[in-house]
Amino acid sequence: MHTIGEAAALSGVTPDTLRYYEKERLVMPASKTGAGYRLYDDEALRRIHFIKTAQHCGFALAEIHELMTLKQADSACCADVRSVAIEKKLRIAHKLQALQAMSKALDELIERCAGGAAATEDCPILAALENGLSVVAR
Repeated sequence: MHTIGEAAALSGVTPDTLRYYEKERLVMPASKTGAGYRLYDDEALRRIHFIKTAQHCGFALAEIHELMTLKQADSACCADVRSVAIEKKLRIAHKLQALQAMSKALDELIERCAGGAAATEDCPILAALENGLSVVAR
């Protein structure tokens, strides 16, 4: 058994993070001491590792909770988990497209402005932002 400080150190998170995970019902202490201190077992450490890995893949805590629920559900199967992963992948792809469009718009703005000491009222970037990005496309 590990105290909250030990479990946090072993898992690379803070004790506050573990308390938050508990509040979100993602990781529960295995027991508490008579004084009320949380004690975590190896299963809790595995769950924390699962959470961190899932976060690395872009899953939000609510989605991680869903995955953990699927993992424990007798009626769930691998296809259910795959569907969650595919849905996440599609949302990430959509965000990437939006970010690429933003990057392209910024490239166009930057290309129109040579920088220098000109007054900001003559700045093509600010003008384009005031008048809409269609000014950039001209």
